[in-house]
Amino acid sequence: MNFKNRQQLLALVAIGAVAYFAADKLLFSPLWRSWNDRKAQIAELRKKINQGGLLLQREQGIRRRWDEMNKNTLPNDVSVAEQRLLQAFDYWARESRVSVTSITPQKREADDYTSLECRVDAFGSLATVTRFLYNIEKDPMGLKLESVEMNARDNEGQQISLGLQISGLILNSRAQ
Repeated sequence: MNFKNRQQLLALVAIGAVAYFAADKLLFSPLWRSWNDRKAQIAELRKKINQGGLLLQREQGIRRRWDEMNKNTLPNDVSVAEQRLLQAFDYWARESRVSVTSITPQKREADDYTSLECRVDAFGSLATVTRFLYNIEKDPMGLKLESVEMNARDNEGQQISLGLQISGLILNSRAQ
């Protein structure tokens, strides 16, 4: 091979290498990224379709649960809700033989719901206090036990003082 053919061959190889790198940067790499992005997007859409299908299969159960929860919220009228909650505390206290010393309700509002928060102070034996807590928890009323404080009132621990922070849910719109 002579010198001129060798220069032409090297020039063609150099032009080919530059063309390959330019095609890689301008064509192959963007196409590869686009392919991978589209593949990830399709996988995400398939996952969402599967989740939607599972949600549709569970629709009746979810709707039943929502209807039950919606039914057990406190009434829209705050004074009626407060009265209902106070009656419930009275019932739970009589049922468990706990002495309730104070109930302090307070209303907190948000956009689509209101919560009625109550600070409850009570005392009794360990058995009556645990029964009182059990009665609150098993009741279907839409309540959340936020905090529980228990202290001994005597040296032997026979009398327990109980402090509860409870919030009840009031849905502003009873829409489904």
